[in-house]
Amino acid sequence: MTANSRYRSRAPRSDDGEEKDYVGFATLPNQVHRKSVKKGFDFTLMVAGESGLGKSTLVNSLFLTDLHKDRKLLNAEERISQTVEIMKHTVDIEEKGVKLKLTIVDTPGFGDAVNNTECWRAVTDYIDQQFEHYFRDESGLNRKNIQDNRVHCCLYFIPPFGHGLRPVDIEFMKALQDKVNVVPLIAKADCLTPSEIKKLKERLREEIDKYGIKIYQFPDCDSDEDEEFKRQDKELKESTPFAVIGSNTVVEARGQRVRGRLYPWGIVEVENPAHCDFVKLRTILIRTHMHDLKDITSDCHYENYRAQCIQTMTRMRCFYLQRERVLFYVGRRVSFSQVW
Repeated sequence: MTANSRYRSRAPRSDDGEEKDYVGFATLPNQVHRKSVKKGFDFTLMVAGESGLGKSTLVNSLFLTDLHKDRKLLNAEERISQTVEIMKHTVDIEEKGVKLKLTIVDTPGFGDAVNNTECWRAVTDYIDQQFEHYFRDESGLNRKNIQDNRVHCCLYFIPPFGHGLRPVDIEFMKALQDKVNVVPLIAKADCLTPSEIKKLKERLREEIDKYGIKIYQFPDCDSDEDEEFKRQDKELKESTPFAVIGSNTVVEARGQRVRGRLYPWGIVEVENPAHCDFVKLRTILIRTHMHDLKDITSDCHYENYRAQCIQTMTRMRCFYLQRERVLFYVGRRVSFSQVW
């Protein structure tokens, strides 16, 4: 009797004598799904850009919530002395039984000063602090309930009235490109015509390649994906950087109530793909690429930080060991000289 026949003989049989080929490990995805739904999900999104570009409005439009109820708007005189701050807002969202702990990290004051030299320092320091906290918790004794506050994605808002990337835009994205997934956006796209948006996108893509800026890259489709999914993925890649519009106001258009902005010449619909890329941005952030953003943060950006920490700790340990060894031999020489 061979090993294969011996294992087959132990398999349960049905009433008609036929073997049951079903073992049960095919239900593992269902088990993982139930466990994940029970535990819930967390996602940290950072928004950066100068004031007045609609960052808060866009976030509220994306997640259908109001994260800035008590926000105080500063006047022009107060903005002169304002420095870059880090403001964190956390909200629990539930949809069809799935719970999401959403953390929005805002950066008021960025790019508003006359001198914006190293205005991104507070942002990079905050991202490194979250890496450090996670590294300490991961290296501690209680690793069961680790809070993941690492920044998974940064939406960077580019003004629509420029002719491309400004020096502060280039320096900011290059400072963050190895720490977080950077997704550039063209803010307030309703200020531009479709042809102007197309030209600005082409200009931004050229400058991103020219200056070697590493933004978030969509993963390649698997060969077994259907043609419709491949078409949508190609369309998303060709739409970057996304031209977005945010609005929490409900207006009436063509007999339907939609979220949009009402102007004397017409209505701009936020969720109309012909008007802006809001739906595409929401698709990658929530429906298709949220898990990939978290994976890249954990497997790439955090691992690079963790490797640097371990190398630093190893060098420090070797230094102290070498120092102790030198002191030991120096002490022995002193003792021998005293004896003689």
